[in-house]
Amino acid sequence: MRITLIGCGAIGKLWLAALAQQGHDIQGWLRMAQSDLFVDVNEPDGRVFRELIPCNNLNHLQHSELIIVCLKAWQVSDALLPLIHNIPESCPILLLHNGMGTLGELTPLRQPFLAGVTTHAAWQKNNQVFHVANGITHIGAVNSIAENCYPIADILHTALPDVAWHNDILATCWQKLAANCVINPLTIIHDCKNGELLNHTAQINLLIDEICQVMDIEGLHTDKLQLTDYIYGIIHNTADNYSSMLQDIRNKRRTEIDYITGYLIKQARAHGLNTPENDRLYHLIKQREEKNDGFRTNMHRQWQ
Repeated sequence: MRITLIGCGAIGKLWLAALAQQGHDIQGWLRMAQSDLFVDVNEPDGRVFRELIPCNNLNHLQHSELIIVCLKAWQVSDALLPLIHNIPESCPILLLHNGMGTLGELTPLRQPFLAGVTTHAAWQKNNQVFHVANGITHIGAVNSIAENCYPIADILHTALPDVAWHNDILATCWQKLAANCVINPLTIIHDCKNGELLNHTAQINLLIDEICQVMDIEGLHTDKLQLTDYIYGIIHNTADNYSSMLQDIRNKRRTEIDYITGYLIKQARAHGLNTPENDRLYHLIKQREEKNDGFRTNMHRQWQ
């Protein structure tokens, strides 16, 4: 299958390596024009992938059968919109990122669009990627012309399991959004690993109460107990991890808060709901972003 992957950070490189090993005709797409990218991925079982992957071939893009976008939410529209007219209208585009709201920046959607969330954990240092935990990637259609794209889940599952197709991916995205609304901002406020949030259960429960109200009015009919168990399960399973948002703040990078808590607040306002605790955290994170000396220069930092 001819595939272009836009955004070659840690998760992007996981997919590049996995798909290349399955024999797919794969390329990366970088903002800075270059003909190839050295991909160095270290797997949890000790296997290592080290190969040059071709990049930025316009002909390859124009004849791609699948586009995978592995960027921060705030980078997606800036990266994708200039390329959209070089992507075949029949080519599915899979967005893999935290948060929600990017689809509204890409309308009208001419191609089949898929949304996805993943629980694979990876980090990168000196261009070396460490895949520290296997996970599950959930994908599904977000427009009607993508509903017949379910075979893509099997193709991706063969390369980097597990991959699950969802007929209602929106509910899955909202569940992940809820977890991100709790874990990411609180780890910044308390400057802690995920597991240390267990010392702040009253604050967690207050956030969950507000999130459930928004999800209910959005028509998702959320079971609060089930959602609470899901969020605490992630906190336990990632207890030794630093959240991606805390890492962004520490590295003076723009966070995805506008597409996580900011999206929740926007949807709440549309229904006339108040979310005071989420509002408070949102404004605190935005203040932290703006106080970072390097934030303004990193706002438009070039993506890989």
